[in-house]
Amino acid sequence: MGSQEVTTASAWQGMNITVAGLGVSGISAARALAGLGASVTVVDGGDSPAHHERAVPLEQQGIPVRLADADTLPEGTDLVVTSPGWKPDSPLFLAAAKAGVDVVGDVEIAWRLRGHDGRKAAPWLAVTGTNGKTTTTRMLASILAAAGLRTAAVGNIGTPIVDVVLGTDEAYADLDVLAVELSSYQLHWAPSLRAHSAAVLNLAPDHLDWHGSMAAYTADKGRVYEGNQVACVYNVADPATEDLVRGADVEEGCRAVGFTLGTPGPSQLGVVDGILVDRAFVEDRHKQAQELAEIADVEPPAPHNIANALAAAALARAFGVPPAAVRDGLRAFRPDAHRIQHVADVDGIAYVDDSKATNTHAAQASLAAYESIVWIAGGLAKGATFDELVATSAKRLRGVVLFGADRALIREALARHAPEVPVVDLDRTDTGAMPAAVQEATRLARAGDTVLMAPACASMDMFANYNQRGDLFAEAVRELGAAGA
Repeated sequence: MGSQEVTTASAWQGMNITVAGLGVSGISAARALAGLGASVTVVDGGDSPAHHERAVPLEQQGIPVRLADADTLPEGTDLVVTSPGWKPDSPLFLAAAKAGVDVVGDVEIAWRLRGHDGRKAAPWLAVTGTNGKTTTTRMLASILAAAGLRTAAVGNIGTPIVDVVLGTDEAYADLDVLAVELSSYQLHWAPSLRAHSAAVLNLAPDHLDWHGSMAAYTADKGRVYEGNQVACVYNVADPATEDLVRGADVEEGCRAVGFTLGTPGPSQLGVVDGILVDRAFVEDRHKQAQELAEIADVEPPAPHNIANALAAAALARAFGVPPAAVRDGLRAFRPDAHRIQHVADVDGIAYVDDSKATNTHAAQASLAAYESIVWIAGGLAKGATFDELVATSAKRLRGVVLFGADRALIREALARHAPEVPVVDLDRTDTGAMPAAVQEATRLARAGDTVLMAPACASMDMFANYNQRGDLFAEAVRELGAAGA
């Protein structure tokens, strides 16, 4: 079957498909493909009670689940469908390659299934990048909805994309357009994907342990531009994103559209005197600029979030959305929790939760939004280095509180580039470290400062996920406020 598109249900009848991974996307793909007549086997290396519990509904549907063995390719497999996080060098995939069997992801399956029942398939507006993907995708969906379009933010967020494309939930039936967040993992496994328009928001080292190199990571991000029909949206401040546009094989007439926090040139969106303006989707882009919204319409109005709004606006305008809908959609949008979220003010000190800043690029954007900061940071570095982050942010730092497994890497960067900044090193990797971190940060802060938790690291050394990390930060801040009441 290779990477050819398949849009009819009959094409899956009788195929032997191995689904790798018993997570949300794996279960979704297994059920969908079995429902279309494929013979599906699910494999997973886990063997915990939770794994057995998740396997039961599939086995009741007649889908065999093989636990504690994720390395062996089931005999007769025609196609492997992987969950996003499985590494390309996994033994199962090496066995598949040796047998001449394709490996694809759930996004690829969703792409092949769109229009499977003969109905018109909703176009995809795709968003990727190291940081800001979820916010931008949800902003885009809000703008599209403000234009009266039936849409949903899908992909790396929310309901599994296979379920959305199949319309198994009435909320996703007969959609006009999809706002699709795509991770580098998902793009790696989606060779057939051809979006209406797509954006790469930014590129910074991340997940290099999975991809193997920055070049491989960048190349996988760049796949989002392949076959674009109307617009390839890039970040003017990040030349690597424009380089990806130049290298993409797109449909005839597809345009490169930049976004910038400065004054936009022709074929760009940007900012003029506090107004978001469009010089790309206007009649005469050399002489005209269309007002879209005010900076005050974006919540929060931090620079990196303005950039997110411009990227979302560019994709929406590429789809023909009127200017008023951009403004209304941005006004209606509220960011998800743990994304530069103001928690409280206590004794003149602001406390901000940006637990979602799980890498240096995201943390740098967060730190740039405030003038005087006590920074709470640390966790799993994922191979990152911190010199550039610390050097560019040093002048904003009142103090730093560190915790987590790789905190020494940040401490050493601080010693090199900000030796005058006081640092509290909490020698802890337990969840109880969070209240202590908030107390120490409060001790370092003065009225007018911001205590910012932007860890620049992943959370799994201490917490279940970044959500729990953010929740515990907010809880510690509320307790601080209650104690002072």
